[in-house]
Amino acid sequence: MSDNEVAGHARSRMEGAFQPSPEMGPTPPSQIYGHFSDENPEMVQFVDADGNRLETNETNAPYAKIVEEMTSEDARIIYRDLVLVRRIDAEGFALQRQGELGLWPSLFGQEAAQVGAGRALREQDYAFPGYREHGVAWCRGVPPENLLGMFRGVNHGGWDSNENNFHLYTIVIGNQMLHATGYAMGIAADGDMGTGDPDRDAAVMAFTGDGGTSQGDFNEALVFAAVANAPCVFFVQNNQWAISEPNEKQFIIPPYQRARGFGFPGVLVDGNDPLATYAVAKDALDKARSGQGPTLIEAYTYRMGAHTTSDDPSKYRSSAEVEIWKEKDPIKRMRGFMTERGHADEEFFDAIDAEADEIAARVRKACQEMPDPELPTMFDQQYTEHHPLVEAEREEFLAYHAGFAEEGDQA
Repeated sequence: MSDNEVAGHARSRMEGAFQPSPEMGPTPPSQIYGHFSDENPEMVQFVDADGNRLETNETNAPYAKIVEEMTSEDARIIYRDLVLVRRIDAEGFALQRQGELGLWPSLFGQEAAQVGAGRALREQDYAFPGYREHGVAWCRGVPPENLLGMFRGVNHGGWDSNENNFHLYTIVIGNQMLHATGYAMGIAADGDMGTGDPDRDAAVMAFTGDGGTSQGDFNEALVFAAVANAPCVFFVQNNQWAISEPNEKQFIIPPYQRARGFGFPGVLVDGNDPLATYAVAKDALDKARSGQGPTLIEAYTYRMGAHTTSDDPSKYRSSAEVEIWKEKDPIKRMRGFMTERGHADEEFFDAIDAEADEIAARVRKACQEMPDPELPTMFDQQYTEHHPLVEAEREEFLAYHAGFAEEGDQA
């Protein structure tokens, strides 16, 4: 059979596969609207791009009570988070460009997704990030300057995970999903879910991007979580670009619909709407803590900047696409909502902007003053107990560097 015959046979098998039916589920938005439009009627939204509160409908109704119970203070906290997180991120980008950091993965554009999810976590919950979850780190109380050490090359990650229940950044794409599922299975084994005690019942939230859903670790984690009924919420930030690969080159069935195949619910939420993201995340976490098992949340958002500072997005996407998403900016949206509803005045907004400048200056100063580590520390804490191979490598490394000093003395 020729290559063309094989391709034709594959196409014929796929024809009709995505027609609505009880067996196959709903038609994927990629088939309805093209490039995964944010006009998908299955997407949970509460605030539009201009900050207008949307009416309750069939899609957002299950989460409406959560939003309606939010106070003006809740709105101010979320807005403050959005602004400060963006400013911290901008400082990280600038520090890299000025040679203070080796790399910086920006979250620009994804602030609402991260802050909404981060604020839904309780103190006893545990978060497992990838490497751009700076907004979740902020919500968990990790000092922003601590995020910089790894990217400056002075430590392996600058915080104790157990102090804030926020795991160290995971560079290996999708690897953290298995870590999260294992931890969630441990929560279940310890009996810390479904007790009805709000101070005891715990859940886990695992963060990845749309690119992470292509990894084997991601899919294995979903299998384990489903069969173990683990209290784990998988939070996929679909920023539409896995480095340079768009959604349509990664999957046909979008992540939130794929959850059904693993045996648990999937929800699509507007990732630029912080109220919707918070409500959906809170609902999923509440269910996980009560013993109702995992949920997959797909937060539909957009990566406004580069994948990292080593990337040039102008090589693979149009500036017109970026301009469209500028109009959907989460901070603009939240400010419009708060102004229209009377949740804050200009004095409040000005004070937040001033605080953002102060934090940026603090982060910059802390970064520039980070001491270089002593050479042997890179071998520390690799294992919990003494390891002869690591010790041998340490001694060899020190002897190698000592040789340079001896050459300098002779010169």
